[in-house]
Amino acid sequence: MYTNIKTDVALALISQLIHQELRKPQQPSYTEALVSAIHIVFANSIVKFGDTYWRQISGTGMGIAPAPPWATIFYALHEQHFVPKWSTHLIFYKRFIDDIIGIWLPHPDMATDTSLWSAFCTDLQQWHGLEWTVSPLSTRCNFMDLALTLTPTGKIDTNLFEKSQNLYLYIPPGSAHPKGMIKGLIFGNTLRIMRLCSHEDDVSTHLTNFKTRLLARGYPLRLLEPLFLQAIQHAKTFIRNQGRNHMTPPSPHNTSTKIFLHLEFHPEDPKPQAIHRLWQEYVSEQEGEHPLRDMCNSFKEKVNLDHLTIAYSRPPNLRNRFSVRDISGRGRDVASYLVE
Repeated sequence: MYTNIKTDVALALISQLIHQELRKPQQPSYTEALVSAIHIVFANSIVKFGDTYWRQISGTGMGIAPAPPWATIFYALHEQHFVPKWSTHLIFYKRFIDDIIGIWLPHPDMATDTSLWSAFCTDLQQWHGLEWTVSPLSTRCNFMDLALTLTPTGKIDTNLFEKSQNLYLYIPPGSAHPKGMIKGLIFGNTLRIMRLCSHEDDVSTHLTNFKTRLLARGYPLRLLEPLFLQAIQHAKTFIRNQGRNHMTPPSPHNTSTKIFLHLEFHPEDPKPQAIHRLWQEYVSEQEGEHPLRDMCNSFKEKVNLDHLTIAYSRPPNLRNRFSVRDISGRGRDVASYLVE
């Protein structure tokens, strides 16, 4: 989808939308700055290849941060007009960037319904060259990581959808990662499986497959079994307390009081607890000194820092070492192949 979005068209339409929305009462007055910013970003997508630089003149660069909301808003400008037109038959419609799911209520006459469905699919495509691949109407479909089935009673059964090409290359136990990584992986995926699957048999099958794949990656059974038991109990408690469709909102914390220490992870480095203790003893609340949060900087403003967050990044792995992406110095310069 990204590469098929016409940049000049999207810039004009989204700029117009920004002007309309930010003219409303109680809206901040940074309209022109925002419009200028999106023009700078999307009209100047620069790609470096070897010793050459290229500017993308059409389509959206897939690696830039604002690309997902940009693509979402661009097609939403079409959806706000054509989706309501089909509300009699399209009783449910949701889109996540370039994945759409909907529920179609068929017309009693099959020929009429076929004609209506064809007209809807045509409307779907009528937006500045974007093309959608539409699957046939069915009582079963795969959407994202869900396999959905509409039962004769009108109930929707859900199951985990897994691609057949997935190799399940989980991080092996010998990798230089924090020890809590495997616990987080098991707890998170167990909760995901138990929330997404409607039937206990499917839950059992996916949990067994998950454990088998971890065993194949080298994790010992004596480590996995107690973690799976804890994870299942934790998931049951979470679902019972929070409900299958409820997500706990993140606890509020004033990020302005945090300071981040970025470290490349090494298994022989001091533990986070030791670093936090040193931070508190020698920086945050040093004995005989004012707490750091009460001190002032050179601008006579309070520092107001009272929480250290350690942010680990992974060290280079074998892929980084052997799959070289920097092609400079490896043969002729790219520019030498260009013909004037």
